[in-house]
Amino acid sequence: MSPYIALSILIVYFIVLIAVSIYTSRGADTNTFFTANKQSPWYLVAFAMIGTSLSGVTFISVPGAVGRIQFSYFQVVLGYILGYLFIGTVLMPLYYRLNLVSIYTYLEQRFGFWAYKTGSAFFLLSRTLGSAVRLYVAAQVLQLAMYNGLGIPFEVSVAITIALIWVYTFKGGIKTIIITDTLQTTFLVTAVALTIYLVANQLDYSFGGMVSAIADSEYSRIFFFDDPKDNKYFWKQFLSGAFIAITMTGMDQDLMQKNLTCKNIGEAQKNMFWFTITLTFVNLMFMSLGVLLYFYAQSKNIAIPAKTDDLYAMLALNHFGVHEGTAGVIVAITFLIGITAATYASSDSALTALTTAFCIDFMNVANKPETERARIKHWVHIGFSVLFYIVIVLFNQMNSKEVITAIFDIAGYTYGPLLGLFAFGLYTKRPVNDRLTPLVCVAGPIITYILNQNSEVWFDGYKIGFERLMLNGAIVFLGLLLISKPKKAVLAS
Repeated sequence: MSPYIALSILIVYFIVLIAVSIYTSRGADTNTFFTANKQSPWYLVAFAMIGTSLSGVTFISVPGAVGRIQFSYFQVVLGYILGYLFIGTVLMPLYYRLNLVSIYTYLEQRFGFWAYKTGSAFFLLSRTLGSAVRLYVAAQVLQLAMYNGLGIPFEVSVAITIALIWVYTFKGGIKTIIITDTLQTTFLVTAVALTIYLVANQLDYSFGGMVSAIADSEYSRIFFFDDPKDNKYFWKQFLSGAFIAITMTGMDQDLMQKNLTCKNIGEAQKNMFWFTITLTFVNLMFMSLGVLLYFYAQSKNIAIPAKTDDLYAMLALNHFGVHEGTAGVIVAITFLIGITAATYASSDSALTALTTAFCIDFMNVANKPETERARIKHWVHIGFSVLFYIVIVLFNQMNSKEVITAIFDIAGYTYGPLLGLFAFGLYTKRPVNDRLTPLVCVAGPIITYILNQNSEVWFDGYKIGFERLMLNGAIVFLGLLLISKPKKAVLAS
């Protein structure tokens, strides 16, 4: 694809987003930025959350990973359903009952000052690293598709990407993002559906023939019950998926901030129900697309790249557009629009959530006049934009893992303390020694890392995978138990 065509697409794309931003930010104040004045329709929130949850990583990594892990990732997706059920029936009613803006305020009410700050700090760390990695994936693709051809270095292209996000989010915040992410989710899902259709057409599949070919392929195996030591073992994947959903959605300010903009708990729960159904189906589409991409590569004798994250991008940009005529060009264009939409739907939301959490949890803007709230929010928003840039550039220099693995590694270590804190708060009544909470929350990831590095030697070949999140949370839970006292004993003293 010509870099000038790609640039033209990106320009038009951002003109649309900025136009939406101008419309939605009219009369906006900090309450609009943080909560959208709690007037968001549930169906827009549900659809907008798809793009935020998937990101450019799913768009690129999941189709490529099918060649190595078949459909085993769907076991994780099935776990997501259980996790989202817990969020809708336990966490969201709690957040609405307490009328929270930052969900980590709950930790202050339950434990105290240090638990509150620790929980929010772990979110800031988790989301900054995780979102930077997601943005890094798409930045590489945009670099390949456009910026290399224009002679623009990676560091400059990343700066352009982040600056564009800041431009359309700095005023309207979450209110703008719900609309822009709805639009971007539409682009993302359309891109995947259209690519599936066009690739299947190139392979001469009818719809029924395509479904049968995918189902009968070596890639379509979903369930793995044979070996508990295998990372693809069902119960490891299923339970990990449930806890990943609970922590990375239900205990994550980014995703919950959208939910908390609904008018009431009933609409928020309706949003979560339809979000769960839609996300499950969309993930299945991504895995099916992966099978078709492998079929296409085999039919054309195209070598599969060593780094499977590159498969979709390589075929879309370097083969379809060159060898498949008009249909191929359409695939290339839809891929570029899809990866751009996935990237910005995830990153713009994260930038707003990080700004909100820092302003509420560390700058105490709730007790300040509006002019000062607006000034603080403005500079915090800029600060996180700069931090994103620094982390992405550093990650580009150091990363050697497949990106989806790197993200779950980060999540397993940094979301674990949040899981432990919320679980202990919800399922015990015991007060803790609040000053020791940060030590427990730091010890959890360290112990988990040591166990992860030595598990095969210490546990007869057992290799810890996604379940490190559960292990981490359990360690923090036990640590909190050790620094707690029975409620009656505390009252008696």
